[in-house]
Parts: sequence; C-alpha cells; structure tokens
Amino acid sequence: MKNSKLMIKQLLFFLLSFFLIAVGYTQTEIQPTDEIIIDLQLINPSSKINDGIAEVQVKGGTPPYEYKWSNQNTSLESNRSVDLIEGIDYSITVTDSEGNTASETFSIPAESITENVNSAVQPAVDQLSAILFWDPFAALGLHDPVIYVSEENITPPQSDNAEIPYYVKKWLVPEAEEIERNQEVAILEREGEEVIVSADFKGKLHQKVKEGEFISPTTDGVSIFEPVIGIVEFDQLPVLHPNGDVMTSKIPFIVIWLMLGALFFTFRLKFINIRGIRHSIDLAKGKFDNPNAPGIITHFQAMATAVSATVGLGNIAGVAIAISVGGAGASFWMFVAGFFGMSLKFAECSMGVKYRIIDEDGRIFGGPMNYLRYGLEKKNLRRLGKFLAAFFALLGVGASFGGGNMIQSNQAFKIVSEQMPILQGQGFLFGVGFAILIGAVIIGGIKSIARFTERVVPMMAILYVIGCFIVIGFNINNIGAAFMAIIDGAFSADALKGGFIGVLIVGLQRAAFSNEAGVGSAAIAHSASKTNTPIADGFTSLVEPVIDTMLVCTMTALVLIFTGIHEQDTGMGGVELTSQAFGSVVSWFPIVLAIAVFLFAFSTMVSWSYYGMRSWTYLFGRSKKIELVYKLMYLVFVVVGASVSLGAVLTFADMMILAMSFPNIFGLYILAPEIYADMNAYLDKLKKGQLYINKRFLKT
Repeated sequence: MKNSKLMIKQLLFFLLSFFLIAVGYTQTEIQPTDEIIIDLQLINPSSKINDGIAEVQVKGGTPPYEYKWSNQNTSLESNRSVDLIEGIDYSITVTDSEGNTASETFSIPAESITENVNSAVQPAVDQLSAILFWDPFAALGLHDPVIYVSEENITPPQSDNAEIPYYVKKWLVPEAEEIERNQEVAILEREGEEVIVSADFKGKLHQKVKEGEFISPTTDGVSIFEPVIGIVEFDQLPVLHPNGDVMTSKIPFIVIWLMLGALFFTFRLKFINIRGIRHSIDLAKGKFDNPNAPGIITHFQAMATAVSATVGLGNIAGVAIAISVGGAGASFWMFVAGFFGMSLKFAECSMGVKYRIIDEDGRIFGGPMNYLRYGLEKKNLRRLGKFLAAFFALLGVGASFGGGNMIQSNQAFKIVSEQMPILQGQGFLFGVGFAILIGAVIIGGIKSIARFTERVVPMMAILYVIGCFIVIGFNINNIGAAFMAIIDGAFSADALKGGFIGVLIVGLQRAAFSNEAGVGSAAIAHSASKTNTPIADGFTSLVEPVIDTMLVCTMTALVLIFTGIHEQDTGMGGVELTSQAFGSVVSWFPIVLAIAVFLFAFSTMVSWSYYGMRSWTYLFGRSKKIELVYKLMYLVFVVVGASVSLGAVLTFADMMILAMSFPNIFGLYILAPEIYADMNAYLDKLKKGQLYINKRFLKT
C-alpha cells in the first residue's frame, strides 16, 4: 500500500515537473527575449592573406535583422562577411525590427607567416594613408566630401543580341510626372514579346525616347555606351557603401602637394613646359649631345630610363580604375595634370645634374639626395638639408623594393599566367626567371640599363599605342559620344552639382601617381647624363610627362571610353578591364596587352633598381660591394613579389613613392630662385648660339 502511494506521489511529481518545463519552454518560444545574442563563427580558410570569413547567427530579438559590418563591402542584409584581413579588428552590429542592437568586435586569427606580417604592417599603412590622403578642405569645412546622386538612368533590359532593338510601345507615366520607387513606367516590345520597365527611385520622370521609337539593348559583353530610355530626377541623396556607410570623395593632401608644386614651377618658370618643348625634342634627338662632356649616358638614354620607370602598370591598371571610378571626365583632368607636371620635372632634373658627384672611377652619384643636402647647405640650411636628403633616400630604398619591384613582378605574373595557363601556381619559378632577366641588365650598371631602355621604351610604347589605335578604330562610330562624355564629365552642370570634385581629383591623382613629377626619381636617372649644362636635362625631361601621361595614359582612357567598358560595373581589377576592352576587338588582343604589361613591368623594375641603389649608396656608402649587396637583395625581392601575396607590405612600400615628394618638393621651393637663374642663363646661351651642337646636326 505504502509502495503504491509512493509510486502515485512520484508519478504526480513527474507529471507536474514535465508540465512546468513544457509551459516554460512554450513561453520561451512564444515570448522571445529583447536581448540579442550574437554567435560569431570565424573562419581562416587558407594561408593566403585577406581571405578571412566571419558568419553570425543571432538569437533573441525580433527578426528580420540588419547586419552592420565595419567591412564596407558587406551588405546590410548579409550575415556573412568575406575577404577580411587576418589579425585586424572588425566589428558587427546587429539591429532587429524593434530597434534593439548588439555589437561584437572580432578578428580572424592570423596563422601563416604572410598573414602575421600583413596584419603587423597594416596599421602602418593606415597611418601613412591618413597622412597622404588626409583631406584638409573637409577638415576646415570648406568642402563637403559626401558623394551625392540626383538622377537615375532607366535602361532597357540586357540581351545577348544588341542588334535586335526594343520598340517603345507605351509610356505608363506622362512626362515630368512624379513616380514612386519600383513603379512600372514603360512597356517595351521586342520580337512580339512585351517587357515592362520599372524605376528604382522615387522622383520626377523624364522621357528620353518617345513612344514608337526604337532603342538597342545593353549587352553582357563589351558594347556601345549604355542606352537610356528615361531619367528619374530626385533630391540629392548620399551614395552608400553596401554596409550603409556614406561614400566620400576626398581631396587628398598628397595630390594638393604635388599639384601646387606643378603649378608653382609652371608660373615661376614662366610656362617653360610650352616654351621649352621644341628644344626638349632637339635634345632627345641628340642635337646637343657632346661626347666629351662629363657623364655616362646620352640625353635620350636618360629620358628613356626615366620614362621606363614611369610607364608601367599604373598607365594600364591605374588608369582603368580611375576612369571606371571617376568617369570619362577624369581623363581630361589627367591630361591637364600631365601638362603642369612637366614644369616640376624640369626643376628636379636640372638640380639632379647640377649637384651630382663623379668619383675617380667615373661613377656618378646624383639625384634629390645631393641637391637637398648640398643645395640647401649653400642656403645655410645644412641640418635641414641633411635631414631631407636622408629621409628621401630612406623612402627611395623602400619604394624601390615595393612599388618599383614587388608590385610590378606580382602583377606581371598575374596577367602573363592568365594568357599562359601553364604558369598558374608557378609564381616562384616565374619570379626566378624574371630575376635572371633583370639581373642580366642591372648588374652592368646605368650604362647597361640605359642601353636596354633606349631600345625597349620606344618599342613598347609604339606596340601599346598601335594596339590602342586599333581598338579605337574598331569603335570609331562612338567618337562623338566618347568626346561628349569626356567634356560633359569634366565640365557639365551635373558634374558640378554632384561629382565634379570627385572627377577632378581622380584625374589629377592618377596623373600625379603616374608620371612621378615631384617624386624626384627621374632626377636620379638624369644625373648620369653626358652634359656640361645641367639645365639641358631639365629641358630633356619635359617630354617625359607628355609620353607617360598625355599619351599612354590618355590612350588607355580612350580605349576604355570608346568601348564603353568604363561604364560597366564588372567588379574587375584595372588590368582585367583594359584586357576586356582589347579583347572586344580581336580575341587574341589580350595577348598583345600581356606582352606590353610584361615589358612595362620589366622596364620599370630595371630603372627603379638604379633609383633604389643610388638611395642605398647615399645611406650606406659608395663602394661597389655595397652596390652589389643592394642588387642581390633587389633580385630576391623580384622572386618574392611574384610568388607571395604581401598585401599591406606592398601597399606601404608603394606609398613610399608618393611620400618621396614631401622632402623633394620642399627642397625645390627653396632652390626655385637658383633654378630660375640657371634657366635664364642657359636660354641666353641658346639664343646666342653658344651651346655645343653635335656634328651630325651641323650644316655642311
């Protein structure tokens, strides 16, 4: 009996417990808590850099959720962020439909050596970037950096066949009528099938194609400029990154610094970039070459060496990115910046020769290090001069290993391996082969480099320009639209209203980064020139921005604009964009581009090896052993660049090229009166016929 009562009590206790648990479970399911709990999963899928993944699962709150990642490329709707830098802090903020939020800070664990190096250098990149790309105008409230949009194009749907046009059957909304977001606005017809077109924004509709007219569709491949059937106008709205951050267009301090220097010397030297261009060409042709003058290489060889260092991947990849971001109008400002950069090149190359040192063995040591130290010493600024010279040399060494070497090697391998699949995954072997070729040139010194560049630079420039002309020729029917797009993008009211500053800065920035006017690197090449008159090399250098920026960069821009590639949101890198534009004409044309890129990269690396070596010898001594140590290190970095992804390391070293302009231009401002006096003295001799003229140019 007692056992029965005990069993009944236990059963009742069990049933009561089960009931309470069930009720509690049901209440938990039905009445969710307001507290949001973030469960993060961090994934490091490989030893490669910048491929980290973070996934978040949310508990609590009220769905749907909004995911605000610090990674600007991740959508607000995505609970997964990719391509994250290992070892760097990120954040995620989750907001539910009731406005409740929760945040977490995290970092993808860095495991491989390259990941740890990359994460260690990234803060330095951020610091240097904060200086170079600081926007003083925005900081002073003189410039609104926010990018706005005030209209949207309505286009026909994409099609594989652009030859069959759409017929605008009916507009569903009258002209100048207000429409709602996602409202249907027009009915198009094609081969008997109707297609309804909608607008993505709320605003006022303007019809560009009337009922009964035809319009060609866009295509997935390369085609003509994007056809527009209508435009929706609305009040200015800020353009947002996928993560919801407002897009901004900065006026970088480094661009201001370079352009102020270019403008200053253009006016200070009374537009020598116009007055001196004819004499510059005569010097390049060898008219004033004196075989008995001190130096090692001719004026043309000096110019070719300097051009080979600047005509590189920036003229292809950099320009493509600039045009795709800034639009066709950026090419106009790129051209303008190249024009003013000529005067800055004149100033630095003149001083590079004037303050060079020629030792007992005939070896030449020159460049900004010399005129910063000894030129400023003449102005009783000895300490300042020594500091600026050492600072410049230190940056020059870093820049030669990074922007002048590893980036070139890395990108050359990338595009060549795309055209030769057998090389895929063989970066180390490619780098070894590349290093052997470069070593064969640079071990012989500046004479060997000059002989190489005077042959290769004209060939690669002609090859690339001919390829560009062929692409443009195949799209010559777009000539009117292309040049209208350039002028409209550079000056139109729409550009002034929203993106004028952005277009202007993108163009100026690409030109400044491309021709290296103000960086001082070209002055190192010209310091080896055979001349008794240093200013002559200033004149010779005037041609360099013309070739680099006003010709090669402009040709790249025109190829992209004529083919319409610059308007396509493909997510491709710069080289890929240009390659697609070349491939739109002839399927095998990307091979021609790959050859040009290889030559551009090769020539840049050869010239920068000399720039870096002269910076190295300024810091560590002029002995031949010191030079050999640098050359061997340089060749090792060629292999490293082709075989390893170093992300932040390459970015930091590339930024050093721009940073070289700070000590260089600062010193040139102090030397400006001296440059002006030397220029006038030289022009007076030229006018009086007192300059040496090579026998080949004397009239018999």
